[in-house]
Amino acid sequence: RCRWIYAFPGPCDYFPALMDTSLIYRHFRELEKIDDDIGKKILTTAQLITIPESTVVFRPNEPCKQYLLACEGSIKVQQMSEDGREIVLYRVQNGESCVLTTTCLLSGEDYSATGITETDVKALTIPAQQFHEGLNSSAALRQFVFNHYNQRLSELIQLVRSLAFDPLENRLARSLLKLADPEQEVHRTHQSLATDLGCTREVIS
Repeated sequence: RCRWIYAFPGPCDYFPALMDTSLIYRHFRELEKIDDDIGKKILTTAQLITIPESTVVFRPNEPCKQYLLACEGSIKVQQMSEDGREIVLYRVQNGESCVLTTTCLLSGEDYSATGITETDVKALTIPAQQFHEGLNSSAALRQFVFNHYNQRLSELIQLVRSLAFDPLENRLARSLLKLADPEQEVHRTHQSLATDLGCTREVIS
């Protein structure tokens, strides 16, 4: 089977594959509920793309031209402060949508954060035009989009609440417990922990 470079809106190139609708349903079972002709047609416009590890998927002030759904792998969405500190806002992982991408498509605004792949990623993309057509004409697709959007938005609200009210020691402890492997070891640098928690490496140390 041939593979070719597909110019995704952004600074890098990705590799699409022929669409297998069974893959869509395996990762996003809610899409099986779409039974209207327009919704089904829009799903056929989706492309399965493979994005290499450590690739910038989007960055601030770039337009959003695709709806993004992660099938495999992890994309971290982070923002940088004026003094150069980074904080991870959230991750887009298996079976999840990108809340910032959805927000940009709904508002017509550019990206305000950076998305970087932490692993090789397989994702589904739907062009913006078909995305908006689906919102207008397919009730089932519209419900899918907003259900995922609300879920990710709730996670962002939890992050803001944690940053505002939880002591850093508590947040660090929870992060270490979550990252620990079966041998109770954490294989992360102080800097990567600081980025996740929105502080400096020195504070983590």
